[in-house]
Amino acid sequence: MKERLLLEKVDYAQNVVHINGKDYPLNNPCFATVNPEQPDQMLEEEIQVINKLLFSVQHSEKLARHMKFLMKKGSLYLRYNGNLLIHGCMPLDKQGNMETMKIEDKSYAGRDLLDVFEKYLREAFSNRDVTDDLATDMIWYLWTGQYSSLFGKRAMTTFERYFVEDKETHTEKKNPYYYLREEEDTCRRILEEFELDPDQGHIINGHTPVKEIDGENPIKANNKMIVIDGGFSKPYQSTTGIAGYTLLYNSYGMQLVAHQQFKSKEDVLQTGTDVLSVRRVVDKELERKKVLETNIGQELLEEINMLKSLMEYRYMN
Repeated sequence: MKERLLLEKVDYAQNVVHINGKDYPLNNPCFATVNPEQPDQMLEEEIQVINKLLFSVQHSEKLARHMKFLMKKGSLYLRYNGNLLIHGCMPLDKQGNMETMKIEDKSYAGRDLLDVFEKYLREAFSNRDVTDDLATDMIWYLWTGQYSSLFGKRAMTTFERYFVEDKETHTEKKNPYYYLREEEDTCRRILEEFELDPDQGHIINGHTPVKEIDGENPIKANNKMIVIDGGFSKPYQSTTGIAGYTLLYNSYGMQLVAHQQFKSKEDVLQTGTDVLSVRRVVDKELERKKVLETNIGQELLEEINMLKSLMEYRYMN
């Protein structure tokens, strides 16, 4: 991520920054406290501010409780009932191949890459007092790195939006996954990467709001891709045009419910718009799925086999 060390690319005498082989004038620079020889060096007062922020975050009871819950229940992806639940993206190149990242002299791609990301994330969480290790660095990488499945972009251009007027530098280019996920073949290969049946499985994807207001369809790739981020959070509703999605799944099949915005009781009484949800059938099972074919069914089978083993051990001894 050296290309994002932008303070090192600033010409402080000329007030320009060198980005991607081109010089851009800086707009309203405020770098009086930056040492051009050591731009990453902070003043004592700045260090105090950072330490105060760190203390607040590290000693927040609510944040700690939320993080423990996420680490206990969450994962970067989930294989469930033959479907793949994934937040963000699967890093792909323009040809649809799994992008490769080298970590400690070993290359990872696809499911292996997400597994190693999660390994480091959990390692960092378990060793919060250690801050100068690769696991901690990997958390920062997951936030802004170009191969991060959570970030899904080539660069975070916050610096450019603040200080460079030329809007071509503001663009945060998305990973090719976000247009390739429209193709059924791409989705089938991703399902196979996670050892799921591409004929039966679906990818259930979040993170990027679906702009229904512009006619975007949350069900893509011949029903293989379902994007369920529809603006449940109110600030996004002007972008999406709806108030979020709920995915319904039972033995009969799968349905996606789009929730319309609820403005007020007065609006309902005046316009009569009391239907606030619209259902779409994603997949209808020709044969009802049985408990045995679900994750819970597999867990029950494991428990049965364990009990049988205990019984055999008891009566054989």
